[in-house]
Amino acid sequence: MAVRTIGVALNGVTGRMGYRQHLVRSILALRERGGVRVGDDVLVPEPLLVGRNAAKLKEIAERHDLPRWTTDLDAALGDPDVSVYFDAQVTSAHVSALTAAIDAGKHVYSEKPVAATPEEVLGLARHADAAGVRHGVVADKLYLPGIRKLKRLLDGGFFGRVLSVRGEFGYWVFEGDWQSAQRPSWNYRAEDGGGIVVDMFCHWSYLLEGLLGPVEAVTARAVTHIPTRWDENGEPYAATADDSAYAIFEMAGGVVAQVNSSWAVRVRRDELVEFQVDGTLGSAVAGLRNCVVQPRSITPKPVWDPDVPSSIDFRAQWQDVPDNEVFDNGFMVQWEEFLKHVAVGAPFAHDFHSGVRGVRLAALGLESSRTGRRIEVPA
Repeated sequence: MAVRTIGVALNGVTGRMGYRQHLVRSILALRERGGVRVGDDVLVPEPLLVGRNAAKLKEIAERHDLPRWTTDLDAALGDPDVSVYFDAQVTSAHVSALTAAIDAGKHVYSEKPVAATPEEVLGLARHADAAGVRHGVVADKLYLPGIRKLKRLLDGGFFGRVLSVRGEFGYWVFEGDWQSAQRPSWNYRAEDGGGIVVDMFCHWSYLLEGLLGPVEAVTARAVTHIPTRWDENGEPYAATADDSAYAIFEMAGGVVAQVNSSWAVRVRRDELVEFQVDGTLGSAVAGLRNCVVQPRSITPKPVWDPDVPSSIDFRAQWQDVPDNEVFDNGFMVQWEEFLKHVAVGAPFAHDFHSGVRGVRLAALGLESSRTGRRIEVPA
């Protein structure tokens, strides 16, 4: 068995997502377990850290005993030992960096959204196709343990005919005046690529497509509930991007998904994101890690009577779906798939063309909100 290294330039590792999920829990975790098995070989990723803040990069590199880091993106892309470029910068910085990486002949992998508009993502996809480089976009929600259990139920026919989906995502992001915000300030500035529609509709696009099929129509209302927030320096600023969105997605076969997304909601559910799928033969509720079911045979028979307390413990009627397998970190699992795709052309569904559909759904959602119309999604 031959051990081969593959150089991966990681841009944006000084941010929370780039550092925790992509560097530590994916690339370094894959190295620690010995690499990725590809046929008779093992592929070991060798990270090159890229960013604008030399002090932060140096500190991260020293913390993890990584010898290679740079603030010079051109130098990183000119490195012959680098085969893959990954981008976790702010959305507004993606196009120029990904274009430069494609021009340098690097395979490209990006956090979503790949770009601010579907036209820009499609341009990148076509550019990468013409250059003969492989491309991918992060689709982490499909790799969550709870969602993988839900997919198992769908594949096994548990639901019968699927009727509807109800999704709840979000939590209270502090404004930053008396407690620090959990998200960076650019998320709330439209001019910097912020907004929950742009951020989350990309997720709902690949998630619904991967579970039930592509979205065929959208009706949405995007709002900014919190008009003023405070940035990382404690200075107030106007929130120009939406912080909440309420959407109806229509899919083939009459399936209707209602999904609420909000950074201005307080959580009273088991997990920060939950999806309930109802079908003729049963229902399931899936979150980040857990999934519970209620088959038709044990569904209680409530009767509406607001004057009499219900004797039914509705939560007790649901059953846990067992793991039945070991669930690795979802970001790492997708990194494994992408590296196999780069190395030997293994199938990879989440390319930039998939990213086009996600960004297009976000754009149509915003158009629906502006015009108050239901909008069909082109096939």
